[in-house]
Amino acid sequence: MQHSNLGLKNHTDSEDMQRKRSKKAEWQLEIARERIDILFGLAQKEMEGHPDRSRRYVELARKIGLRYNIRLVPERKRSFCKSCNALLLYIGKNAEELELKISNIKSIKCLKCGKIKKIPVLH
Repeated sequence: MQHSNLGLKNHTDSEDMQRKRSKKAEWQLEIARERIDILFGLAQKEMEGHPDRSRRYVELARKIGLRYNIRLVPERKRSFCKSCNALLLYIGKNAEELELKISNIKSIKCLKCGKIKKIPVLH
């Protein structure tokens, strides 16, 4: 019994296997940056009254950043827990600083999930 090709293309060609990716337009990247800034601002405002809403805002900002490949500045990147999206701005309420024997590393422990974040300190 012979199988016919049924008019389907052979996908072994390298042209068919390569995906065409286009770069996002600059106006899209600018809108994404603005939205990330707005969401982080809202997350800071809502931290006291609605911590779950605040975490959701951080989660949405991270998703936008990943989708549009936008890097967060180091201060913003260090301001939240990567595992539970809780803001770590308020040392004492959401995080505690830990003392380490190594002097050039600062450790912050998230009080929501217990994850320890190590941040290099430049002198």
